[in-house]
Amino acid sequence: MRAYERFLRYVRVHTKSDENSGVTPSSACQWDLARALVEELKALGLEKPGVDENCIVTAWIPATAGCEDAPALGFLAHMDTSPAFSGENVSPIVHENYDGGDIVLPKEGRVIRVSDFPYLKGMAGKTIITADGSTLLGADDKAGVAEIVTACERLLAGDMPHGRVCVAFTPDEEIGQGPDHFDVAAFGAKYAYTVDGGRAGSIEYENFNAASAVVTIEGVSVHPGTAKGIMENALLIAQEINAQLPPDEIPGRTAGYEGFFHLDGLTGTAAAARMGYIIRDHDREKFEARKALMAEICRRVGEKHPTARVTLDMKDSYYNMKEKLAGCMHLIDNANQAARMAGAEPVTEAIRGGTDGARLSFMGLPCPNLGTGGYNCHGPMELAVAEEMDTMVDIILNIVKLYSGK
Repeated sequence: MRAYERFLRYVRVHTKSDENSGVTPSSACQWDLARALVEELKALGLEKPGVDENCIVTAWIPATAGCEDAPALGFLAHMDTSPAFSGENVSPIVHENYDGGDIVLPKEGRVIRVSDFPYLKGMAGKTIITADGSTLLGADDKAGVAEIVTACERLLAGDMPHGRVCVAFTPDEEIGQGPDHFDVAAFGAKYAYTVDGGRAGSIEYENFNAASAVVTIEGVSVHPGTAKGIMENALLIAQEINAQLPPDEIPGRTAGYEGFFHLDGLTGTAAAARMGYIIRDHDREKFEARKALMAEICRRVGEKHPTARVTLDMKDSYYNMKEKLAGCMHLIDNANQAARMAGAEPVTEAIRGGTDGARLSFMGLPCPNLGTGGYNCHGPMELAVAEEMDTMVDIILNIVKLYSGK
């Protein structure tokens, strides 16, 4: 079975995570895909397929004779989809022999335009998979799940020598909680890769340092007709705080190694308001400076409005895995070689985001990230390329072969 055929099944399973639930997994629907994957891995013949109480699916393939001393490799992907857009009732559409032009989606009047995504021109003749415009697709990261499962199927059906291969599928990556309950020692891998990126052939070992910040404002609400000298409008205080952040240091105006402040939620009334931010920077010193600036602005604005209350709750999410992978650059070198063996041009780039691998690297499991052949994630313009998914299966198998020593 080709990876995209599995993918078409997986994306129909609703798995959107919920950052406000306070439980693990954050949404009960993630169990549906987890249990289905356990049954599929069991049918393929992997060892000990199971899902634990935290909805983490694991299984492994034993080493072939003569490869028992090869380092055990892990491959991981996440099952949840982003809460940024609807992931329920996904209806995937397969565009065979894509003509290289704009892709018209049947719902909501949406169009994936070449003028917005120029790389589409180079995909002419390939098989493109999209949703119908009313939901995201789920290539992030069900494409990675499908590629790992397909690689396992081929490994078990073939005769390629290989060391032990461990696989895991995690919940809640999109809300930064994927590795919260991950048992690195029990997983059994010496090195690992997440399969959770963009174009086939990409390899990423640098990511943002990341923090979340929640600003809560309790205003003073009275009747507007008698409010002079008394009212403190929480929404206006929220605007004041946001206006003091650097206006050009936002996602829509930054690229490459440039960090940002991202306001991703604002709710409230004149009486009370809440703002949610994510803070990102590749450079650790600049990252700490960004957090300090956020704290200083909240303090300053709070002092300006003494009868209101401004509270900042800031928490680090993950750090740049580069510092933990500096001694394991063979992971990058072998991934690049594996891409070339599969006929893909390797590209090493920094992630403007994060993966489970960033946290796992700090938990003792060196874990850079591989591409999936998925693009435009977290929204209705998301797409996957079937041929790139095939290439990713080949890359995974080539990595396994390179570490086998055979």
